[in-house]
Amino acid sequence: MNAEQLIADVEQDVLTWRRHLHANPELSFQEHKTADYIIEQLTRFGGLKISRPTATSVVAYLQGVAEGPCYALRADIDALPLQEKNDEPFCSTNPGVMHACGHDAHTAMLLGAARVLCQMREQLKGSVCFIFQHAEELPPGGAQELVDLGYLDDVSMIFGLHVFPTVPTGIVNMKQGIFSAACDNFDIVIQGKGGHGSTPQYCIDPIVIGAEVATSLQNIVARKIDPLTVPVLSITTFQAGASYNVIPDSARLAGTLRTHNREVREKVPQLVEQTVAGICQAHGASHKISWTRGFSSGDNHPDACAIARQVVADALGPDALEEVYTPLFGGEDFSSYQEKRPGCFLFIGCGNDAIGATHGLHNPYFKLDEAALQVGVKLHVGFIRQLLMR
Repeated sequence: MNAEQLIADVEQDVLTWRRHLHANPELSFQEHKTADYIIEQLTRFGGLKISRPTATSVVAYLQGVAEGPCYALRADIDALPLQEKNDEPFCSTNPGVMHACGHDAHTAMLLGAARVLCQMREQLKGSVCFIFQHAEELPPGGAQELVDLGYLDDVSMIFGLHVFPTVPTGIVNMKQGIFSAACDNFDIVIQGKGGHGSTPQYCIDPIVIGAEVATSLQNIVARKIDPLTVPVLSITTFQAGASYNVIPDSARLAGTLRTHNREVREKVPQLVEQTVAGICQAHGASHKISWTRGFSSGDNHPDACAIARQVVADALGPDALEEVYTPLFGGEDFSSYQEKRPGCFLFIGCGNDAIGATHGLHNPYFKLDEAALQVGVKLHVGFIRQLLMR
């Protein structure tokens, strides 16, 4: 039986798997039942060497009949701390947790590809590594953990897919080179001197100082960085006080830094320190800044992109691929694999106005056009056919 027929035959199972996973989401590092379910399905396919590198991740190897290189396919499996607001029959049954980033779809696509490729084992000249990765949503991410455990040591190249609701179903986006941002988070604590709200002259008001800090930090991206490499620096939390008439002792500001340039990534924290220190010193306050380093920038390798171009054309037609030239400021821990081995990460359209699949990722109303599931299976299978069957 040919690949096209095998892919068609797995369509209903992929849909079932995706809906089960969507109804039963689990947060990063808590994906125990998700991993159990993945192993249950993989075991039924036969011929796979299945392992559990961490408590909540799964890796499976398919060895072909002939020796050859190993190529990896990756899906992420964790969900988000978000209350779903859709009304579909397979909505999340776990309060406050939702697959709002499509990881349920990614997992189902890769399960479908694994089943198809198991049935095509006799044509494989090499091996396939199927990575069902935990904790993509929580920096520094599960990918780095698997890299550190050596699961990419024998891999020649890796491919990953991500659904994208702002792109219509049937269209695939690819950005050669840097395609996503490095993501680092920061906390700033300003220590002032509290007192009664009626006598601010006796206080060192951390709220006023914090407001000045929040405004002044934007001068870093507006005036102190080359505009061709400009990052995004966002204050997303400002916490201080709990009373109408009490000036608090301290204030906390927190936020995120997104960069595409390595030098800028190192430079901005220094500029943040200089800015906050100067303002606090001027007002007689003290401060403390801590950084949590997150994902690095995703970087699609030219060789992997060349393979992806051919696979998309073969699987979906010559007009399916749209190459983009501006990287996203979102983060993706697939970058940890790409720092170890060449790889390509594609965005597959899942938007469909007719069914309301129009909301963005990480939105409580996020839904996807399930026709995109077969697109993902075709591409995963296509990568391996291109590399190990021709």
